[in-house]
Amino acid sequence: MNSYINRVYELQQEDGREVIIKFYCPGRWSEAAIMDEHHYLLELQEVEVPVVVPMNLKDDTSLGNYKGISFGVFPKRGGRSFDEFNEAQWGELGRLLGRAHLVGSSRPASSRITVHPLQSSRQQVDFLLESNLINDDLRPRFQQLTEQLIEQISPHFQNTESIRIHGDCHFSNIIHRPDESFYLIDFDDMAMGPPVQDLWMLLPALPEDSLNEIDLFLEGYEVFRPFDRRSLDLIEPLRAMRFIHYIAWCGHQAVGKSEIPVVRDFGSRHYWQTEMDDLEDQLVRIGEQPSMVDFF
Repeated sequence: MNSYINRVYELQQEDGREVIIKFYCPGRWSEAAIMDEHHYLLELQEVEVPVVVPMNLKDDTSLGNYKGISFGVFPKRGGRSFDEFNEAQWGELGRLLGRAHLVGSSRPASSRITVHPLQSSRQQVDFLLESNLINDDLRPRFQQLTEQLIEQISPHFQNTESIRIHGDCHFSNIIHRPDESFYLIDFDDMAMGPPVQDLWMLLPALPEDSLNEIDLFLEGYEVFRPFDRRSLDLIEPLRAMRFIHYIAWCGHQAVGKSEIPVVRDFGSRHYWQTEMDDLEDQLVRIGEQPSMVDFF
């Protein structure tokens, strides 16, 4: 089945039941980090949050190992994704993520990354600068832009809560099952981070142009837990961090000589110039963005 970094297969058991087996990319996550994902899923299931949890294997654990490659087996759950949500569905998404974050806030995931400019972004930038992926004459500009970005956005993260979050919450990772509800799927990138990280990638436009959707989402979310409206000002910094995250992801595939396809011209002068132009534009937007607190 389609998967950017893991190897995922659909299998049919002898009794006819269909399952999904996911072989985790070697070296990406430690076993402890994978178990953070499994424990979070099991905790969500215990309070009936709609997720797909790993099945127990013969040794009564959810994580197997074959020739050094970790794997998990999941029941198959079909469903459809929506490109757009109606007003009722935005409220439903808010309630879903409010419940998920209520569980996520109960304890940390000690082996997962923390979404923060001084942690995840700092590590990703250091990796890229220490690699041979950036043209020598372009490296100074990349370093200057990323250092400026980290310095500029880090103060925004002060006094912001960091809890277990989905981490990669976009349209494709939310499916709807007929006569049931929305399901959160694919927790492979779960992390510690601000709850707003699980909102911004769902928005149909820039935050100041998505006020109605945010309002409906928050109305549902706050049925279960409070939402710090000041954290809405993290959306554009998080978008910039996502740029760096994706560049670093492509870089890891290139360094590891992975068979996983990355962008066609990754590593070319045109690629780095385009990425740096995008980062520069995003820095300008962060400096000019209106405070979302004024709207809520």
